Amino acid sequence: MRLPTRSLAIGLALALTGLISMIGADPAAAASHTQITGSGSSWAANAVNQWIADVNKQGLQVVFTSSGSAQGRKDFAYKTTDFGVSDIAYQGKDPITQTDDTSLGRPYAYLPIVAGGTSFPYHIGNGSAMIRNLRLSGDTLAKIFTNQITYWDDSQIKSDNNNALNLPHLPIIPVVHSEGSGSTAQFTAYLAKEYGQYWGPFNKGASEMTEYFPRQGKQVAQNGSDGVINFVTSAAGNGSIAFDEYSYALHANYPVAKVLNSAGYYTAPTQYNDAVALTAAQINNDPTSINYLTQTLDNVYVNPDPRTYPLSSYSYMIIPTGSNGTETKTTSTAQRQTIADFLYYSICQGQAEMGPIGYSPLPINLVQAGFTQIAKLHAADSAVDLNAENVTTCNNPTFVANQPTVNHLAQIAPQPPACDKQGAGPCAADVGIIIGNPNKDGSAPTGQTAGTSGTSGTNGGANGGATASRAATANDTNAAGGGTVDPLTGQTVANGAGGNSNVTGQSTNLAEAANNRGFSPVLYVLAVVLLLAVLVVPAVVGRHLSGREPGGR
Repeated sequence: MRLPTRSLAIGLALALTGLISMIGADPAAAASHTQITGSGSSWAANAVNQWIADVNKQGLQVVFTSSGSAQGRKDFAYKTTDFGVSDIAYQGKDPITQTDDTSLGRPYAYLPIVAGGTSFPYHIGNGSAMIRNLRLSGDTLAKIFTNQITYWDDSQIKSDNNNALNLPHLPIIPVVHSEGSGSTAQFTAYLAKEYGQYWGPFNKGASEMTEYFPRQGKQVAQNGSDGVINFVTSAAGNGSIAFDEYSYALHANYPVAKVLNSAGYYTAPTQYNDAVALTAAQINNDPTSINYLTQTLDNVYVNPDPRTYPLSSYSYMIIPTGSNGTETKTTSTAQRQTIADFLYYSICQGQAEMGPIGYSPLPINLVQAGFTQIAKLHAADSAVDLNAENVTTCNNPTFVANQPTVNHLAQIAPQPPACDKQGAGPCAADVGIIIGNPNKDGSAPTGQTAGTSGTSGTNGGANGGATASRAATANDTNAAGGGTVDPLTGQTVANGAGGNSNVTGQSTNLAEAANNRGFSPVLYVLAVVLLLAVLVVPAVVGRHLSGREPGGR
């Protein structure tokens, strides 16, 4: 019995189409994505939300709640989130509340995601003018936040400013965080180490850091970084000073105090000064330690380099590393894949966006170490595909050709101006506050300051005023640049002796990267051949069969 020509053609077409489907079966099925959720640090939230906006355009769905570092660690421990973000590690037991601060058995790893400076935004209106070039020593800050200096025209504040500012007799309103905050932890760690004589008595006799600021007197507590900066910038905030990551003041176009460092210079929390300061950070480099990659900042506070911003630090993502056999919260392959791809973007391309929005990019040694932490997602679930994720695709302003231990931003960081030296100045508003990414020749940009009038600097990119008052997009900085990285050594090799060219955050299409993980050129060719067979073979067979029928039918 002969099959009808049309049925034979359809049968061949279906068979060949099925074969194509099997050959082209996307190994990216193992690399599919799903929505992930996280919570934690408001200090790092502007950075995290920038990356989320970037990858959302590419199909990755990430939801983050900036509830504070303490809550982020709790949410992760109670398995209500897929990841946490915290500025400090689990403490075992909170020193103030004495509540447990552990992951409750959930396996995890810390991964540095961004650096930055805990800054001191302030609001001092003097008649119709607003002071924008305030300088404060650490001693003065300690006394302000322990209620020992209470008016802006105090003689010690005047001395910090060389008696050159017209400071009003205005009550100081210290603004602190009401939540368990990484900003509080970073600031109080500095106070405990450097100014324990003030901090200990104020903190009920405990000269140690805390995430929960012991608000007293006329201090005002606000929830989260947004709440803190919103109070400072409000009409009710005249006379206020707060502590928070520099990004929030930059976004609001509000001034921050320059802080006196151990070299005798008042410096701002720019990406350059943070990078210099953090060359003195002590990082836990023991891969067997549960606190691998966490920071000790004692040497940062007293770094003798005159460019140092003393309150510089890193923030971390906490990621799940347990397999579903040991993990107390079942984590799907798609969730782990999304975490891996999101982190890959964040610590690579996403780092080039950090300087213009008030943070400082990670140095290459921490990026490389971050890849070892991401690899733990694959170790927990072998279906997680990391083939498209490696340091060779990073585009980071800190990388230096053939020098993986050197931070390029720290090398090119400009020296502070003479007017910022203790006993001189103070400088005019914003002098020396450079926020842009490096120029094409690898040098620091000039004229790119956190401006007071909304005017642009000389190099384009994230300049002053309105431009600096929002999160940068992937194309905000000057020009695409960077170079290639040796996949074996992790060292930048294509930029020449001049170091990095100006680096732009370039969005990588993560969905496309996932699709490219396994569909080889050979299979593409075979697929084309089979597709042609689907179209041609049925017609040829049909003509052959019709020629054999009587009457040509």
